[in-house]
Amino acid sequence: MYQYSEFDRQFVRARAAQFRDQLDRHLAGVLPEDDFRALRLQNGWYVQRHAPMLRVAVPYGEINSRQVRALAEIARTNDRGYVHFTTRQNVQYNWIPLTQAADVMDKLAAVDMHGIQTSGNCIRNITADGLAGVAADEQIDPRPYCEVMRQWSTLHPEFAFLPRKFKIAVSGATEDRAAIGWHDVGLQLLRNEAGEVGFRVQVGGGMGRTPIVGTVINAFVPWQQILVYLEAIVRVYNRYGRRDNAYKARIKILVKAEGQKYFDAVNAEFRNILERDVDGGAHLIPQAEFDRVAAGFARPATVAPAAEAAPVTEDTPQAYRRWLERNVHAHQVAGWRGVTLSVKRAGQAPGDATDAQLEAAADLADRFSCGELRVTHDQNLLLPWVKAAELPQLYEAAREAGYATPNIGLLTDMIACPGGDFCALANARSLPLAAELTERYADLDEVFDLGDIDLHISGCINSCGHHHTGHIGVLGVDKDGTEWYQVTLGGSDGSSHAPTAVPGKVIGPSFAAGEVADAIEAILDTYLEQRSAGEKFIDAVKRLGLEPFKAAANARRTSTARDTSAA
Repeated sequence: MYQYSEFDRQFVRARAAQFRDQLDRHLAGVLPEDDFRALRLQNGWYVQRHAPMLRVAVPYGEINSRQVRALAEIARTNDRGYVHFTTRQNVQYNWIPLTQAADVMDKLAAVDMHGIQTSGNCIRNITADGLAGVAADEQIDPRPYCEVMRQWSTLHPEFAFLPRKFKIAVSGATEDRAAIGWHDVGLQLLRNEAGEVGFRVQVGGGMGRTPIVGTVINAFVPWQQILVYLEAIVRVYNRYGRRDNAYKARIKILVKAEGQKYFDAVNAEFRNILERDVDGGAHLIPQAEFDRVAAGFARPATVAPAAEAAPVTEDTPQAYRRWLERNVHAHQVAGWRGVTLSVKRAGQAPGDATDAQLEAAADLADRFSCGELRVTHDQNLLLPWVKAAELPQLYEAAREAGYATPNIGLLTDMIACPGGDFCALANARSLPLAAELTERYADLDEVFDLGDIDLHISGCINSCGHHHTGHIGVLGVDKDGTEWYQVTLGGSDGSSHAPTAVPGKVIGPSFAAGEVADAIEAILDTYLEQRSAGEKFIDAVKRLGLEPFKAAANARRTSTARDTSAA
């Protein structure tokens, strides 16, 4: 994985020192809250419902065991003993006192981490496929390009105060595991007919109040020119994006309103930048610089073709077979695998990990994965460098640490934001519903029978739980101070379960907090009753349409209300 240069380290530590000075002046009453707010947001510090929240960047999801241990130490000594992994490959803390904020930034800087541009109207943390660099279906490793983009976008003076936040996702594989269509800019690495590397560029994707899948604006941008093209996209957005209404300020609204006019403006700006490049001012990526960055992503020295795992037999325990099926992934190198450590457990919020669990994950990485891990889009951890022959030992160690739940891609591998329990923006709580569904579907036989299902829960329309993309999506809404929930069906983030990215459709009126789990159970029961042999849930929804599921959910609502009234 990429190693910070001395310049990188000096930059991050100087930023931490700058923040300490800003915080000290604020706590002394010299720097007013209105002035301090913009400065803390630039470093990832929010004020949530109960306490400050810190968002730590994990660029393109790649992290090492030393960094994970530092996160654990911060959770243990500065927070309440846990962290939360987000859908954008960040790490969040919810209870760090503001008086300790500068100390935490110093601890992060000591292991090459920070919160720079994890908030604010700027280019946010750039995300990628959690299996980047190891996926069997990968055409081109996106990580070197992501790192070049990270360096280009960090504190970019022209793009520090955009109309709204700006998110970029990159994939180099056949399967989209980074949900690139749902980002302000989605980049797909590919080769043209001449074998040259470039990017298919989508623009204008996003969730929130107006869910939109990005549109292809350029089918092939040579990799050397991608920074110039991104500059053109963001520059035109910065010039014409709305600043009078926060709800209409995202680039998706500009793209939707202007359409081809926006595309033409971007492509004209792109040509102008290149044509004016008489003195090397355009941000073309030199081959030598790319090679320098790419060298940081060379395979670990110990990774070479190795023996395959022992074959599975009838005597192999079912729990281990299920883990191999759901949590273990094909690899580019013969005799190696990628392994997902499920961070979805009963009794714990989806995406949360305690300090002890973080320490255990770091131990697993050191023992089995060359000291490297990934934070995935689905709020899990992943070990990218596991010898197939060591899978049995890893399984036993992961099981002991609580990371071996064989549920990846299944109902209980749900995505959920922290919701109203923490977030000041939320209309409803996400975590109690997630806990209720996890308890209700604790039987692995039942979960395996249901098969591939993406369940996503958001506490408000900001869609941090990506409810629009769930095969089943749940959105918390407020009705006169009471928690209610909309249910959507048929959404997709573009992954293998449903390769075309589409937003789900709402099935009828909202459900009360006490009804929503029953409604989801009725939907799943309808699927079990009406599915064809081998048919996945998302395919059944496409074939049957929404009506059977809507009728079942509403019937269960009526039954629940009747039972409650009788009681």
